[in-house]
Amino acid sequence: MKKVTEELRYDGATLEQVHEMLADPAFRERVCDFQGVKQRTVSVDRQGERMGVTIDQVQAAQGIPGFAKKFVGDEINIVQTEDWLSPAKGDIHVAIPGKPGEMSGTALLTEDPDGVTETVNLAVKVNIPLAGGKIESLIADMLSKALRAENKVGRDYLSGA
Repeated sequence: MKKVTEELRYDGATLEQVHEMLADPAFRERVCDFQGVKQRTVSVDRQGERMGVTIDQVQAAQGIPGFAKKFVGDEINIVQTEDWLSPAKGDIHVAIPGKPGEMSGTALLTEDPDGVTETVNLAVKVNIPLAGGKIESLIADMLSKALRAENKVGRDYLSGA
């Protein structure tokens, strides 16, 4: 199992502003566009404090090493679901349908006088003998890049850019 921890900083933002950004399907679609996603379906379901987010996306498997490409093919379908029980804490689950493995963890928003930090902790587990560890590292790296891309788009979004 491989662990991923990313701290995403939003200077000058409030917890409510970051939560509202995460609840905006247009923001989620901007993140997909920034990452070059080929197809996507974004849905956000809000009921009071609770929020469910589902992002079903297809990405080209560019830059993936040969040993991993035989497992994923030319495209990767990634389904990310988030279950926010409060504006400050969400559970995250990422699946690659039809492939052995899963990623799960939490996102926690903390506000201080200068802004908000979103701390994302994920565990990556791939159940493939021999190559599993290599693929876990590859997926962990992809997740870190995706989170950093979301952070860049989020900073632009919050500044009105």
